[in-house]
Amino acid sequence: MEYKISVNNQEEIYDIGKVAKQAAGAVMLKIKNTVILATVSRDDNQVAENFVPLTVQYIEKSYAVGKIPGGYIKRETKPGDFETLTARVIDRSLRPLFPKGYAYPTQIVVFVLSCDPSVDLQVAALNAASAALYLSDIPVNKVVAGVRIGNIDGKYVVNPSNSELKTSTLDLYVAGTKEELLMIEMRANPSLETSSIPAMAIDPMLDPTLAQSLISTQSINEFDEEAILEAIDKAQSAITEATTAYEKVFSGLKKEDAILDYKQDLESDAIAAYIDEFYKEDVYDAINKMAKSERASELSRIVDRILKDEIATLESWTKALVDSVIQSYKKKIVREMIIEKRVRADGRALNEVRPISIETNILPLAHGSCLFTRGQTQALAIVTLGNDKDAQMYDLLTEKGVATDTFMVNYNFPGFSVGEASPLRPPGRRELGHGNLARRALEPVLDINRLQTIRLVSEILESNGSSSMATICGGALALRSAGVNVEKLVAGIAMGLIFEGDKHAVLSDIMGLEDHDGDMDFKVAGTKDGVTALQMDIKLGGISRDVLKEALYQAKEGREHILRIMEDASSSIVVNNAILPKLELFSVDPSKIVDIIGQAGKTIREIIERFEVSIDLDREKGEVKIAGENKSKVEAAKEHIIGIVNKPSFGGRGGHGGGGRDRDSRGSGHKEVKEVPTFVQDEIVDGVVKRIVDFGAFVELPGGIDGLLHVSKIADHRVEKVGDYLELEQKVRVKILKQTGNKIELGLEK
Repeated sequence: MEYKISVNNQEEIYDIGKVAKQAAGAVMLKIKNTVILATVSRDDNQVAENFVPLTVQYIEKSYAVGKIPGGYIKRETKPGDFETLTARVIDRSLRPLFPKGYAYPTQIVVFVLSCDPSVDLQVAALNAASAALYLSDIPVNKVVAGVRIGNIDGKYVVNPSNSELKTSTLDLYVAGTKEELLMIEMRANPSLETSSIPAMAIDPMLDPTLAQSLISTQSINEFDEEAILEAIDKAQSAITEATTAYEKVFSGLKKEDAILDYKQDLESDAIAAYIDEFYKEDVYDAINKMAKSERASELSRIVDRILKDEIATLESWTKALVDSVIQSYKKKIVREMIIEKRVRADGRALNEVRPISIETNILPLAHGSCLFTRGQTQALAIVTLGNDKDAQMYDLLTEKGVATDTFMVNYNFPGFSVGEASPLRPPGRRELGHGNLARRALEPVLDINRLQTIRLVSEILESNGSSSMATICGGALALRSAGVNVEKLVAGIAMGLIFEGDKHAVLSDIMGLEDHDGDMDFKVAGTKDGVTALQMDIKLGGISRDVLKEALYQAKEGREHILRIMEDASSSIVVNNAILPKLELFSVDPSKIVDIIGQAGKTIREIIERFEVSIDLDREKGEVKIAGENKSKVEAAKEHIIGIVNKPSFGGRGGHGGGGRDRDSRGSGHKEVKEVPTFVQDEIVDGVVKRIVDFGAFVELPGGIDGLLHVSKIADHRVEKVGDYLELEQKVRVKILKQTGNKIELGLEK
C-alpha cells in the first residue's frame, strides 16, 4: 500500500507490504522518478561476541538509468566509491539505534532501481533504510531522517536538487532522530566567479581582448563556527519535521517486536575490587603505555597475570570475564581522570595538542612530499602531478556520461602502523571514508581551473588517533611542496567528548584510547579563516547546542595552533622544480589552429616528437594545452607554436608544415622548394640543438637544414645519456663530417 508524505521540499511515496515480504522489513520509496528498495534481514542465532553485527550494502543498478554496465563483465560487480561511502553513511546513522546487547547478524540492503538525476540518492537511501528498519520486527523504536543543507545566494536551502547543489557554497549532510543528532558531514564547495583559464596561464600578446575575457577569479568558501551552528539548527528543524511525519504514518504499520535475547556485559564487582586492590598501579601503567600506542597488549598481560593468581583459580574466573572487567575498569579510570582531575592519560591538558614535527620533500623523486608527525601519529603524504589523461574516470547514476576527477586522495592504513603483523589488503570502508574526508577538506583551497591532475597518497606509518587529520595537514604541505597553488593551508584536528552525569569535557587532538572510551568523535578541518570540512559521530543520546558550540570553538583554537606550525614549515619548502612535470595553457586565434596541426597532422606530430610533449587543441576556443615531463622542452614547444601562429599565412587547405620549410606560396598547390645548402667537408659552423634522441641529436645548421650529431661524436668516451651533455636550443659549434644530399653527419667541435 502506498503512503504519501510531503516533507522538506519533496514528496516521498512509501510502498509498504508489496515487495520482499519475507524480509524482516522492506519498503519501496519513490521520489520523483527515483525508486529505491530497502530491506532488512535478521538471523535467528546470535554471534558469540557482544557487539552489533550489522552489515549495510548500498547498490546502484545500471538499469536504473537505462545503461548496460561497461567492460567485459555485463553485470554489477565491485561497489564504486560513492556506493561504499553511502553505505557507510547509512551504517553510522542507524547503528546507534540498536538496543544494547543486540547481537543478531543483521543486513540492510538498499537497491537503486530507478534514478532521477535531480534526486539526492544519499538522502533517499537513508530515509528508505530507516523506514525498513523501523517497520521490521527488530526492536528499534525511533525513525531516522537524513537531510542535506545547501547555501545558495546566501540562504540555507533544505534538500537542494543535485543541480542546485552544484551552485551551493555549502554541502551539509545531517542524520538524526526527532530528539537528537546522530551524524554530521560537511564540506565547503569552491566558488567560481567566472569559469575559465587561470590568468597566469594566458599569453596576452597572442590576443589581448581574448586574454582579458578569460581571466577568472575564485574564492574559497570557509564557514565560521556561528554559520555552521546556524546550518545545523536548520538541519535539526528539518529532521524533526520529517521524523514526526514518518512516525505518524509508520507507527501503526510497525511489526510487533520480536522476542530476542540480549547479551549482558560481563561484570563482576568482586573482580573489579580485586583489580583495584592489587593491580591498580599496573592498570595505570598500561593506560600510560596505551597513550603511546593504540595496542592494548599491556592489559592482556595483566589479565594473564590475574588468571595465574590462586584466587582466580579458586573462584573459577574465566579469561573472558576478567578481560571484560579490566576493560571496564580501564575505561572508568580514563574517564575519571578527565572529568574529575581534568588531565589525560598522557598528561596533557584537555585543550592541548600533541607535539608536532614536519619535514617536506624528503622523497627526492616524488613531485611533493611531507612527513607530518603529531604525537604517536605519523603520515607520509605524497603528491604526484599529471595531466588530463591521468584523471580518475567513474560513473554516477545522476550524471550523464563518464565523469572525471582531477583530485584524488588515497589513504592507506597498514597494520605495522599500530604494531600488528596483518596482511596488506585493498582499502576498506574506513580507508575510503578517511580519504574522502581529507579530499573534502583540501579541495576548496585548490584552483578549480588548475591544469594538473593531482593524486595525493597518505601512507600512515604510525597511528595513535587522528590519522585522517594528519593526512589533511601533511597533504596540504605536500601540495605546496609540489608547487601546487594552495592559497591557504588547511589543518585538521580530532575532538572528543566525554559526559558523566551533569559534567562533560571537550578534548582536543584525541588519541586512540580517548576515541575508544569517549562519547563522541568530532573531526574539524579548515583554514585560518573558517571550516572547510567536518565529520561527527555521536555514540550517546544527543548533544546540546551549547556543548557543540564549545567543541567547535575549542577545535578552532587547536586548528589555529597547528596552522601556525604548518606556516613555519611552509616558509622553508624547497620545491623540486627539476622533476616537476610542466603544463602550459594559452590562447591563440582559433583560425591559427589549422597551422599548428599542419597538412595531414604533419606539423603537430613533428612538434610532439621533437619536444617530447603532448598537445591538446580546442579548435573553437583557440586553446592550446602542452604537457611534458621536462620544463624546458614544454616551454620550447610553446615558443615554437607561438612562432608558427605569428607567421603570416600563405593560404592552402590544411595549413603548412613546421618550420616553414615547405610552403604553399600561391595557395594553388604549387610548392616552393627550398634549395638544400652545400657545406664543405671539415667546415666548422654554428648550430642549434633542436631534437635529442637516444642515438644523438639533430642540430639545425645555417640555411635551415638539420644535421645528425651521433652519440659517438659527442665525447671521447662512450656517452650513456645524450641529455647529460646537450639540451634543447643549446648553441653548439659542429664540424661537417659528410654530406650526401640533405643528409649531413656532424661532429662536435670541442
